[in-house]
Amino acid sequence: MTATSDLIATLQGQFPALTSRPSADYPAVNVSAASASALLKTLRDSHGYDMLMDLTALVQGEGVSPRFLVVWHLFSTTTHGYVRVAAACEDDAAPSMPSVVPLWAGANWHEREAYDMFGIQFAGHPDLRRILMWDGYPYHPLRKDFPLAGKPTELPDAEIAAEVTAKVAPAPMAGGPFVATPSNLDTGDAEPRAKDESWNERRVKPE
Repeated sequence: MTATSDLIATLQGQFPALTSRPSADYPAVNVSAASASALLKTLRDSHGYDMLMDLTALVQGEGVSPRFLVVWHLFSTTTHGYVRVAAACEDDAAPSMPSVVPLWAGANWHEREAYDMFGIQFAGHPDLRRILMWDGYPYHPLRKDFPLAGKPTELPDAEIAAEVTAKVAPAPMAGGPFVATPSNLDTGDAEPRAKDESWNERRVKPE
């Protein structure tokens, strides 16, 4: 058995519902929301994955349930190995996941960002509030139903709004949406390009 399959088999002995998750690089597993904190603690305390490198979220396509997943990327400062853990939120309308701030204090800002951008609540978080958008902003910009160009929104400060006499306006797509074409080019040459390059900030979009 490989080290990856060894790890997953060992974890399945303690978490029978855990499944392997397709991955092109590091070991990755799926676990239930109810078992996520316990699994992450086991990975930290018993397998040396002591550093939380990242915490993010995924939104599934339209009509797919579960709709939201939370993903943790862990790193071992001893073996220099990585592992990825994903758990689906049980409620599509009000997504929630237990906070891992008690395990890693650095999860605080990661969870606040996931809450801000995706609207996922983290139960037990000590200070769950927006970190990028302002308090009272009505949307979660990384959800798939949020337009790429944004939505017009009132400015949060009445004094500033009165001075500039403007609202937060959607950004011009300038030929978007943008797509990256799979290739063997280096990163700079393979950057996303507009699907429609007939218009941009200086050229009016054709009717």
